[in-house]
Amino acid sequence: MAKPDYYETLGVNRGADEKALKSAYRKLAMKYHPDRNPDDDAAEAKFKEVNEAYDVLKDDEKRAAYNQFGHAAFEGGGPGGAGGGGFADIFDEMFGDFMGGGRQAGNRGRAGASRGADLRYNMQISLEDAFQGRETQIRVPTAVTCEDCNGSGASKGSHPTTCGMCQGRGKVRAQQGFFTIERTCPTCNGTGQVIEDPCQTCGGSGRVQKEKTLKVTIPAGVEDGTRIRLAGEGEAGSRGGGAGDLYIFVAVAPHRMFQRDAADLHIRVPIPMATAALGGSIEVPTIEGKRAKVTIPKGAQSGHQFRLRGKGMSVLRSQARGDMYIDVVVETPVNLSKRQEELLREFQGEKPAKGESTTSPESEGFFSRVKELWEDLTD
Repeated sequence: MAKPDYYETLGVNRGADEKALKSAYRKLAMKYHPDRNPDDDAAEAKFKEVNEAYDVLKDDEKRAAYNQFGHAAFEGGGPGGAGGGGFADIFDEMFGDFMGGGRQAGNRGRAGASRGADLRYNMQISLEDAFQGRETQIRVPTAVTCEDCNGSGASKGSHPTTCGMCQGRGKVRAQQGFFTIERTCPTCNGTGQVIEDPCQTCGGSGRVQKEKTLKVTIPAGVEDGTRIRLAGEGEAGSRGGGAGDLYIFVAVAPHRMFQRDAADLHIRVPIPMATAALGGSIEVPTIEGKRAKVTIPKGAQSGHQFRLRGKGMSVLRSQARGDMYIDVVVETPVNLSKRQEELLREFQGEKPAKGESTTSPESEGFFSRVKELWEDLTD
């Protein structure tokens, strides 16, 4: 008896795409599944035909061969001989998301290896260290590969064996009606292997806790909150799995004199009233530990800002530097002597000569505007 056409079996046309094939298969598989049709030989036969048809048509190479040669393309071995895996493979493909990834997840479990966890280390540095960079050593408690068993978890002279419960897949299945439920193997905890004679040093885990000393280079120009990644310096993986990474989070401590704004620095400098009035020069510290001279012009006011180019912070991965800004604050003298008070009163009473500008233009302008405001309100 000739085999039925695969397209007719699934009820689709020859140009059906993958989505249409899968939808048709899903409906027919549920309709003719043996669990829904107990003791029905005809339904069971139809169920097998549906699986065989979908197994061929879902594969591009098999489908091309079938379209050209028909059933003759698979004589001498059937669809399974060309690489098909039967209903179990199809079920994995269709419902793998509900079962934790199907056979692909099982293959991962068979190796028994898992990547180590990433670690975080918080480091605080000074603004000077952020400017010039530094090399330092840190001690990090972590899990490292057990040297006695080389990470296998088995004692010397023995080896992990394949789990008899899951046959090394790391997962076991249980049939519940039409659905197959897949869960982690309770015997090997998903590793696919069991250790009959565990290593005494690590207790079979393949890892031991140890404090590791690492050398860390902080680059010049690093900013607060920067994250530095040290690949492979996290926890060791289990059963030969790769190590995790170590992430160093850098915090730059506040400075007692400088305030940072990206690559620029700001410093607030008080100056005597006489220097502000008469002009002069002051010396200010720089981030590299030197001094810089700043010329104060006559009549400098609080809030006057001076800029020193190239005296700010280093720029990360660059030879450039930011600028340094000096914000002056005119300081009012206190604890005056009698003579100083007399001189200030004399200065206060001295009026500018005719044609000369006032000595306090900002305050006189302010009070002039206040006077105008009051006059407007009384009109």
